[in-house]
Order: sequence, then C-alpha cells, then structure tokens
Amino acid sequence: MKNLISLLIRIGLVLFSWGTLIFLPKKSFAKYLPVTFFSTSILLVEALLGRSYKWWKIKGGEKAATNNALAFVFGPYFIGNIWIFHLTYGKFWLYSLTNLFADSLLAFPLNSLFKRFNLYKLKKFKPIHLFLTAFPYSLFNYAFQLYIDKTQQTNIFETRK
Repeated sequence: MKNLISLLIRIGLVLFSWGTLIFLPKKSFAKYLPVTFFSTSILLVEALLGRSYKWWKIKGGEKAATNNALAFVFGPYFIGNIWIFHLTYGKFWLYSLTNLFADSLLAFPLNSLFKRFNLYKLKKFKPIHLFLTAFPYSLFNYAFQLYIDKTQQTNIFETRK
C-alpha cells in the first residue's frame, strides 16, 4: 500500500507541476529553460552522489531511487525553477526570499512528509544539509541567468553593427 502511495505522490508531483505551465507565458518558459537545464543537471549529479555516499535511503532499491529522483527533479524542481524565475527575476531580493522560503519548506516540513510516505529517509544528510545545498544553488542559478542575459545582449549588439 505504501508503494502505491509513493507512486501516486510521484505521479501527482510531476503532473501537477507540468500542468501549471498552461498559465506560464511561452516566452518565459523559453527564456528560463537554459538555466533550468543547468541547475537540473547539478541536482541530478547531487542525486547520484547521494546514492553513492548513502546520504539518504530509499526503499525499493535502485529503481525506486531513480524514480524518486526523476519525479522530484523533473517535476516540482524543474517547473518550480522556471516559475520562480518568471515571477521574481530582476528583483534579486525577492528571488532570494522566495528561494529561502521554498528551500526551507523542502528541507523541513516537506522532508518530514516525504519521509512519512516512505519516499526517502535521510541518513548522513540532515534537513539542514538539504537547505544548505539548495539555497546556494539558487544563488548560483541567478548568477548563471545574469550571465546568459549578458551574453545574449552582447550577441544582439554585435549583430547590429
């Protein structure tokens, strides 16, 4: 029964996340897609490291671990990243506060909820470690998006010459 609940949670997270895109302008999706792929890649590396170094435990073995990672990374993280950039980019303080809130929510109450539903159990990683890795990622992502914007502006000016 708990496996079924875990499966339904994973499917629900992905479907709900992607379903919200009907409200997002296509231009924003395209603009923030590169930084989202960049940060998603970093998070996938963290997921692999987490399994290798046993930072957390997932019932069901490698298949369940892979399913969980893919559901979280390509569901709420991927789409949430695009939404946060869409709603806050250009206002660094708002972006930082939004990520501070979202990362705190993940690390503490949601982490407990996911543990209760047997999605994963932290071992060598603690909730504070989740927060202390997630929040700096968001700052790095912001810097990466600034770099993308600067590069695109430079390319626009060079083609106008």
